[in-house]
Amino acid sequence: MERWRVGILGATGLVGQRLVERLAGHPWFAIEVLAASDRSAGRPYAKAARWVLGDDPPAEVRGTVVRLCTPEDLSGCDLVLSGLEAGIAADLEPALARAGLPVISNSSAHRTDPEVPVLVPEVNAAHLALVESQRARLGGPGFIVTNPNCSTTGLALALAPLHRAFGIRRCVVATLQALSGAGLEGPRGLDTVDNVIPFILGEEEKMERELAKILGAPIAVSAHCHRIPTLDGHLEAVSVELERAVSPAEAAAALREFEGDVAGLGLPTAPVRPIVVRDEPDRPQPRLDRNAGGGMSVTVGRIRPCPVFTLRFVLLSHNAVRGAAGGTVLNAELLAARGLLARRGRA
Repeated sequence: MERWRVGILGATGLVGQRLVERLAGHPWFAIEVLAASDRSAGRPYAKAARWVLGDDPPAEVRGTVVRLCTPEDLSGCDLVLSGLEAGIAADLEPALARAGLPVISNSSAHRTDPEVPVLVPEVNAAHLALVESQRARLGGPGFIVTNPNCSTTGLALALAPLHRAFGIRRCVVATLQALSGAGLEGPRGLDTVDNVIPFILGEEEKMERELAKILGAPIAVSAHCHRIPTLDGHLEAVSVELERAVSPAEAAAALREFEGDVAGLGLPTAPVRPIVVRDEPDRPQPRLDRNAGGGMSVTVGRIRPCPVFTLRFVLLSHNAVRGAAGGTVLNAELLAARGLLARRGRA
C-alpha cells in the first residue's frame, strides 16, 4: 500500500515529538516534512529538537532538515498533522486548508468553529460530515479537523457509552493533570514538588464547552482543573446525573461493552478496547494504567453510587498519547479509512 505523505507542524515541540514517535514506521503514513519556526528551520531534526522522549529521535528523521510551516514547504504532503500552539495555529491552519491541505490539529484554535469537527473517532465519527461543508466553502480539498482538549478526550470516551445507554443530564469533574500536559514550557518540576497548582489557564472552559459539542447533547459540565507532579496521565474524578437510576454494575457493563464508531475499520492506532474497567478499589493509577491499549485506552475504576447525583467514578487517560498525538494520528487514520484524504501531486 502506498503511504500518505505527512507533514508535521510544530515538529520540535512536545506534541510534535510525540507525533514523530508515533508515525515512525506507521503502515499508512510516511513523514514527508518536519516543519517548525524559523529558529529551527534549516537544521537537521536531531539538532533542532530538544528530544525529551528518551533514547534518540527515530533514525529515519534524525537527518531530516526542518522546514518552515508554509504552503510552499508543505506542498509535497498529502496532509498535515499540527502540534502548533493556538496563537500560531489560528491563522496558519486555515491558510494551509485554503491551499488544499487537510489539517488534522491538536490545537484549540478552531474547536469552537461550527464547521470544524472536534473528533473522538469512537464517539462522534459521524461529525466528519462537516468536512464537506468546509470543502464547499473553501472550494478545494482542504479542511480542518481537531481533537479535543486532552482532559476532555478521556471524559468524552468514558461518558459516551453512559450517555447512549442511560442519558446524562449533568457532570462534575475534578482533574489531576500531569506536567507533560503543559508542554515543554510548562511549570518547572520544582514548582510542583510537594505542591498542587489549582489553576490551568483556559482548561475548565475548554472542558465545559467541548463535551457538549462532541456528544451532541446540552450536558451541563462543571470542571475543576489542577496540575500535579506526575509526568504523564490525567486522572479525573467524575460525578454524573443520569436520566434514570443505574447500578454500578449496569454502568460497568455499558463501559466494558463499548466498541465505538470505528470498530471493524482496522485503524492501526485504535485500541481493541477503548475503555478498560478496573475492579480494584485503588485503580486506575497513572504509573500503572496510563499505557493501557498502547496509551490509547481510557481506564475507569471506582464506579459507585453518588449521594448527590447518580454515579461517581475515576478515569485515567494518557494525555500525551490519547489526548494529543495518538488522538491526532487516529483522526488521520479515520479520514483515510473514510476516503477523505487524496494523494496530491508533488509541487
